[in-house]
Amino acid sequence: MKQSIFEIKTNRALTSSVYEMELAGDTTDITASGQFVNILIAGLFLRRPISVCDYGENYLRLVYKVVGKGTEKMSQMVAGEKLDILTGLGNGYDLSLAGDNPLLIGGGVGVPPLYNLAKKLIEKGKSVSVILGFNTKEEVFYKEQFESLGATVFVTTVDGSQGVKGFVTDAMKGIIADYSYFYCCGPEPMLKAVYNATKTQGQFSFEERMGCGFGACMGCSCKTLYGNKRICKDGPVLKKEEIIWEK
Repeated sequence: MKQSIFEIKTNRALTSSVYEMELAGDTTDITASGQFVNILIAGLFLRRPISVCDYGENYLRLVYKVVGKGTEKMSQMVAGEKLDILTGLGNGYDLSLAGDNPLLIGGGVGVPPLYNLAKKLIEKGKSVSVILGFNTKEEVFYKEQFESLGATVFVTTVDGSQGVKGFVTDAMKGIIADYSYFYCCGPEPMLKAVYNATKTQGQFSFEERMGCGFGACMGCSCKTLYGNKRICKDGPVLKKEEIIWEK
């Protein structure tokens, strides 16, 4: 974990509530797809955890949804402003288990952390398929960005206004017949549905309320087959075989 000052380069709306922010700063502590950062926002006590969408040398991209005071303030920030950010948080995805044709499944704001994952898997010569799930076509984002990487992309919308009508599991039944492994990120109801629908092992990234973001407060603990784990420190990525779903 490292505390650094980042400068905003761009901050633009992708949909009516989803924004893409690109920043410059020290990214040396970000080592895996699926990690997150914790952002200090003036006037607010707790930092805001945001998944890393993409990163490179001195380059960080965040895609976030406006859901409260913190993200609303972020959406109003402009190029040149500075942010105090903790980087290198969370464990991230294990790419070594992907096999030749991994499947990536994202729902809503669970889509962004899959972007860098797709990029790295494709760089390794993997044939990557991606399912992106949204409620309506107005909420769809990053389809073209995944396609530009070379991934095969399927979109689902609950109302059928774009792509496959229904949920990500409907696309899995009707389109994706063969995959070697899967990676998933999204709201918990979606994660449970994917857990029940998948035929291989895989990894889930959990969205959880976090107090500190680095394992000190124990506020985001969950039960697993291997004992209690902290989503912020031991996660947010858990393997399918270790998950115990709360009833």
